[in-house]
Amino acid sequence: MTKRTYGHTRSGEPIDDAMIERLVDEAERGYEPGELLAKPRGRGRPPLGELAKEVESVRLDVQLRDETTRRAAQEGITVSELIRRALRQYLRAS
Repeated sequence: MTKRTYGHTRSGEPIDDAMIERLVDEAERGYEPGELLAKPRGRGRPPLGELAKEVESVRLDVQLRDETTRRAAQEGITVSELIRRALRQYLRAS
């Protein structure tokens, strides 16, 4: 049977079933208070600024979603950033 790999850690170690089992066992044993906070955080979403942000949901029809995705890719930005820019421009124009 072939050993299944789900990716690699930053250090290059393969993530396989054995590693997942070790991590599950560790989590099930529990952690001391503050132990997880002591571990350095990995990369995450970059902050958008100093102010707190809110998440809103918007329903888009398929054509508009596809156009938005294409335009964002052309400009090298995320769909969220494209929507923020369009909304700012719309609100300034009104």
